[in-house]
Amino acid sequence: MELVVAALGAGAAVGARETASTAVKDAYAGVKTLALRRLRRGESVPLAVVDAVECDAITPIDTDGGVAQRRELETALTAADAGADDELVAAALKVLELTDSAQAGRYRVMLHGNKGVQVGDHNTQTNHFS
Repeated sequence: MELVVAALGAGAAVGARETASTAVKDAYAGVKTLALRRLRRGESVPLAVVDAVECDAITPIDTDGGVAQRRELETALTAADAGADDELVAAALKVLELTDSAQAGRYRVMLHGNKGVQVGDHNTQTNHFS
């Protein structure tokens, strides 16, 4: 869900600008539409979360309230089972690749049949396999 939330945040920040490329605007519109579809299907999704996505009002993470808002959005997307939506995940990857060219490829991780793997920054893990 972090991936989708990051894409919505990046798209809201970059995709709504006049200077954004058509590719970024189109990719952001796609991820936004797919996320809203999932959120509207979810039970007990706060209206404020849906409104924030609809209005491109995802607060930057480095501002007051940004972390809390994104956590709430992530919780709502998880409750709406957005992670199972391959089309949404692919759309989110596309937005992140287009808006964060300095880290292109960073968000594309393929794992199949692995155990004890973490993806992301600043993780801590202890494994006990038998």
